[in-house]
Amino acid sequence: MQYDPIKRRLGTIFGKSTLGRKLFYRLLDILLLRSWHVRKMIRQIAAGMPPGATVLDAGSGFGQYTWRMAAMNNTWKISAVDLKEEQVADCNSFFDETGFSDRVSFATGDLTKLSSYQAYDLIISIDVMEHIEEDNLVFLNFFNALKQGGNLVISTPSDKGGSDVNHHGDESFIDEHVRDGYNLDDLKQTLREIGFSSVTARYTYGKPGSLAWRLTMKYPVKLLNISGIFWIILPFYYILVMPLALILNLLDVNMTHRSGTGLIVNAIK
Repeated sequence: MQYDPIKRRLGTIFGKSTLGRKLFYRLLDILLLRSWHVRKMIRQIAAGMPPGATVLDAGSGFGQYTWRMAAMNNTWKISAVDLKEEQVADCNSFFDETGFSDRVSFATGDLTKLSSYQAYDLIISIDVMEHIEEDNLVFLNFFNALKQGGNLVISTPSDKGGSDVNHHGDESFIDEHVRDGYNLDDLKQTLREIGFSSVTARYTYGKPGSLAWRLTMKYPVKLLNISGIFWIILPFYYILVMPLALILNLLDVNMTHRSGTGLIVNAIK
């Protein structure tokens, strides 16, 4: 299932104007359940961060999390890194237009070659690690790049059906993933062995979140891969399903799940 081309097309549609880009970020905040979980965790961590804190958005994509953090605290200095040069240039242009360029910058970079040392109070890596083969090297780079007491936030699929893989031999819903998901205990152990003093992890996308994901992401993406005609139908589809999806997202972010297709992790150096 080709997911990236659809994301690129959405970014092109909404990125033509500053207002459109802001609307796009707002829609992503509402639509993507992972954003609900990530924003909740960042708010909790932010209370203990110093003024003028330094932040790295590792794998920044469209820049929606950088935007959210820049709006959350006007003293934070935020660096954002992504592999895609055109996306980095686009984000730099947008953040310059909106007046954030004095404390927000985007750069092209490979996380396996991240060489910063004790530079950041917070690193976030949202839906990135499932795309990287050399994940342990990246985890080590994150550890080295954090200041003592700094926080690492990771959102990634779990091995309990992440990427919509539930049985051996199933194909991933997203072709771009190099792994179908992480085991919660194994990921915690890996981060502890690297040197993190405290690691907490919990499941996201429990039963309500998984249903919301199918309604708002899986089914629409499948239809769009069949035919472009569904771009016309899509707005009407979302009008119908979004009230239920929002209730499901709210339930998911406020529940403790025994299992789920996603993980959110907070590791402290």
